[in-house]
Amino acid sequence: MACNQKKNEAISENLKQESSAPSSQVLVTNNLDLDFSKHDVTFIELGADRCIPCRAMQPIMREIAEEYTGKIQVVFYDVWKDPRPARHYRIQLIPTQVFIDQRGEEIFRHVGFFPKEEILQMLKEKGIL
Repeated sequence: MACNQKKNEAISENLKQESSAPSSQVLVTNNLDLDFSKHDVTFIELGADRCIPCRAMQPIMREIAEEYTGKIQVVFYDVWKDPRPARHYRIQLIPTQVFIDQRGEEIFRHVGFFPKEEILQMLKEKGIL
């Protein structure tokens, strides 16, 4: 149990857990009232800190948040700790990635592990990058 607790603490430290994280960090929140207008796109990851594919997404989320500061807002919801975001975004499996434009409209959705290269390719195809 102590090993899992240390891993979860490390994961939490790697992801910013404040309601107003700097845009170069992943925002870990349960707040559903996000301001989408400040970024070209908001990349929402709905998962859990104990889900293995979700944990594999964490370095990708951090890299995108750091490399595209001001352009892409990256948000993580732990739906095992609070199921409201899962209901709000109507997800059935985790991890699920939802991409929201500045107007608050969903532009893309993916279920499962989503490699960084494929995320960036999709954003290029959508004219965001």
